[in-house]
Amino acid sequence: MDFDLPQPLVDYLAELDRFIEAEIMPLQHQDDNDRFFDHRREHARTDWDNGGLPRHEWEALLGEARRRADAAGHYRYAWPVSMGGKGGSQLDMAVIREHLAAKGLGLFNDLQNEHSIVGNNPFVLMFKEFATPEQYARHADLLMSGQMRTTFGLTEPDHGSDATFMETRAVRQDRDGQPGWLINGEKMWSTGMHVATHCMVFARTSGKDGDATGITCFIVPADAPGVKVEEYLWTFNMPTDHPRVSYTNVWVPEDSYWGVIDRGLGLGQSFVHQNRIRQAASSLGAAVYCIEESVKYANDRRPFGKRLSDNQAIQWPLVELATQAEMLRLLIRQTAWQMDRMPHQQVEKELSDKVSMCNYWANRLCCEAADRAMQVHGGIGYSRHKAFEHIYRHHRRYRITEGSEEIQMRKVAAFLFGKLGPRRAERQAGDAAFAAKQAAKGL
Repeated sequence: MDFDLPQPLVDYLAELDRFIEAEIMPLQHQDDNDRFFDHRREHARTDWDNGGLPRHEWEALLGEARRRADAAGHYRYAWPVSMGGKGGSQLDMAVIREHLAAKGLGLFNDLQNEHSIVGNNPFVLMFKEFATPEQYARHADLLMSGQMRTTFGLTEPDHGSDATFMETRAVRQDRDGQPGWLINGEKMWSTGMHVATHCMVFARTSGKDGDATGITCFIVPADAPGVKVEEYLWTFNMPTDHPRVSYTNVWVPEDSYWGVIDRGLGLGQSFVHQNRIRQAASSLGAAVYCIEESVKYANDRRPFGKRLSDNQAIQWPLVELATQAEMLRLLIRQTAWQMDRMPHQQVEKELSDKVSMCNYWANRLCCEAADRAMQVHGGIGYSRHKAFEHIYRHHRRYRITEGSEEIQMRKVAAFLFGKLGPRRAERQAGDAAFAAKQAAKGL
């Protein structure tokens, strides 16, 4: 068993570091762009008088960084080769995202809005997997050029983790002799709606509440009649681009859905598994940053004439965090490596519990590491002159939004006790044996 990273990947990390120093950091330092990353960051990024949306200058800076990364061949690293990418694997992306997040805050990688010089866009892979030939011909160029930008509409005001109880409905309706669908409902946390061209809207098309089948994923133009942003929800970490969006008698043509009618949750699973493992790697990287900064500070700080790090009260909490980080890294990389060796449909059946383990533990670890970093640094750690409060406020959301900890732990439990996954057959055999024994007793 070889735990060494492939040499091409190691070389690529060094290439990314050189690119950051040569292209990205000079851009961050010019024209006082550092205001978006130092203690002024939340105010500099947020247009408080415009619903709390991101300021245009902030998004323009991110766009220029991505343009430079794309020109250098980095931004589309994980995209399929057929779509202009390098076909980067899940393992590659896990390693890269940890590497970048461990550097702290910077224009090279800002997780508050999923910005990175190596883009994380599972939507591209979903498009390649599920779009019809007609949809591919119509939208592929727009997607690859960045002109097609989508939101993800699954959560609703009254339904989050219980997605199969969604109230958004789509029914067949012809208009002017053209078959189509009429959509009504509301979606929460439709991130990026202020710049989106299309919305991925999950709606029930058949079945009853609680059924995993009967849900379809529609691709709805963001400017379609009946689509309305009701409000932008202000959050723990501003700015916000997370609105509540209503869909009132929104009509779309027949071919506006992806995948198969009534099987839309499969698309959602494809999206979340890729996103969760990559996001777990980013949370791990951010945790490592907090740990390493705390170690440096504790070694340099000398209260009462000796190093702060000589105190076991400082050492032991950081030892615990460092130990967890080492173990988590192995699980993330093993899980990503396994994901690379099976189709996405198989991931849900055989590996979903490991993805959930990685994600919920990484998010929790990151919050604990940021909190500990504040404590080790004392007053300056609590201030906005350090990155820890920003890291904590951002990553705290992932303990909810990537599937809450409780839901992900429930998935792990389902695999562990055989309700789902590879142990299911064993559980079913046990149930059958128990039933036979009861029948023999006449019960």
